[in-house]
Amino acid sequence: MEPESRKILVLFAHPGQRYSQANAQLAEAASMSPGVTFVDLYAEYPRFKINIETEQQRLLDHDVIVFQFPMFWYSTPALLKEWQDLVLEYGFAYGEGGDKIAGKLFLPVVTTGGPEDFYRVGGRNNFPLRDLLSPLEQTANLCGLRFIPPYTLYAAPKAIGNERMNRHLEGYRQLLKALRENRLDMDAAVKLPVLTDDTLPLIKEATP
Repeated sequence: MEPESRKILVLFAHPGQRYSQANAQLAEAASMSPGVTFVDLYAEYPRFKINIETEQQRLLDHDVIVFQFPMFWYSTPALLKEWQDLVLEYGFAYGEGGDKIAGKLFLPVVTTGGPEDFYRVGGRNNFPLRDLLSPLEQTANLCGLRFIPPYTLYAAPKAIGNERMNRHLEGYRQLLKALRENRLDMDAAVKLPVLTDDTLPLIKEATP
């Protein structure tokens, strides 16, 4: 019997999509990936009136939750933070009886404007990217989600149109496929500060 594929929910948040190139390409790759439900939050909720029941049902219906976004002031874009504030309710995602999404996987997919060297102690941004995303990691912990280090594209604007962007896109497709097929080596992944296209610990597909 074939193992059941995981269902993946990608929540995409970018408030300035007309200026986006990297995230637009990543969004297209995700939306075309088999087994992925792709949601453009800014298109669905332009006035920030989030349908909590719809969003909670989406979480219940999927096994892997992906936040895809560009770093905005060292955090998520505002609508994605609003989504967290409203959807991850006490009694649903945490607290007494709040175990409805426990056991699912959670993956941030992040682009930055600055290069990797900016994200270190003593660098321009003073903190590693993983440290800046610690609120997301702790949110995952509180909700009983298994946190996967962020799949990251540093210096995204400079990657447009070159081989680095192509490798990152292909890595994203492979990562989504591996999550769907349970072929991401989680023990190896969680030891990495971030995931990149050249560090993805993928388990090889079985030979037919």
